[in-house]
Amino acid sequence: MSDPTAPRDREPGEPGTRGSDLTPPPAAPDLLGQAFGEAARRAGMDPAGDATAGRVVWKAMGGFRGVLESVLPSLAFVVVYTIQPEPLWLSLAVSVGLAAVFTLVRLAQRSTPAAALGGLVAAGFAAALALLTGEGEQNFLPGLVTNAVYGTAILASALVGWSVIGLAGGFLMGEGTAWRNDQRKRRVYFWLAIAWAALFYARLAVQLPLYLAGAVTALGTAKLLMGLPLFAPLVAVTWLAVRALYARSDRDDRA
Repeated sequence: MSDPTAPRDREPGEPGTRGSDLTPPPAAPDLLGQAFGEAARRAGMDPAGDATAGRVVWKAMGGFRGVLESVLPSLAFVVVYTIQPEPLWLSLAVSVGLAAVFTLVRLAQRSTPAAALGGLVAAGFAAALALLTGEGEQNFLPGLVTNAVYGTAILASALVGWSVIGLAGGFLMGEGTAWRNDQRKRRVYFWLAIAWAALFYARLAVQLPLYLAGAVTALGTAKLLMGLPLFAPLVAVTWLAVRALYARSDRDDRA
């Protein structure tokens, strides 16, 4: 089985060969790299910055407010549903209501409402799905689908040699897609993408059986435990790995 991180042989004149070094990379990867990089930068995950790993993780989670916005609606649903599973609309109303409060607070303070608004839309859609079916576990179906889509997309990007982590890192570090010509960078970005895909698939592996069994309280608890507690360490590992990768590259360039 061939190494997915190794550059493949190219035909003469194809981008990346010696005779076409000035040929610009495809537009699509550049646009994707810019999009992923800007998203990472807004989240505070810029390896070119001087922040510590702890500060990067904290900012990526959105700080104290971001943690509350991420955790409280789901936690409230689990607690209320566990105490009073019927009527179902009660636990759903508390969850969506908290998401709405967070959104209104951001709007009132004229801060960026994107995260809270996205959470409100997701909570509202999931609640509507649960109400229509009368099954509490349907409140978690959108999250399962999201994990499947993200995991598959990231895994596919690694296997075809265009790791989304590399696209973001290349943009943030100012080298675009040039990292693909460096075997060490390709390897690091490949395994970072595999790690992120594994995170999403691990969530599916644990939560999907609970969803199929209708174990609503266990499913909600698993979602909380496999959310920020797994996301935060992987953010730190990714940030530190990219920082170390480019620090070593700089040393090699000066040698």
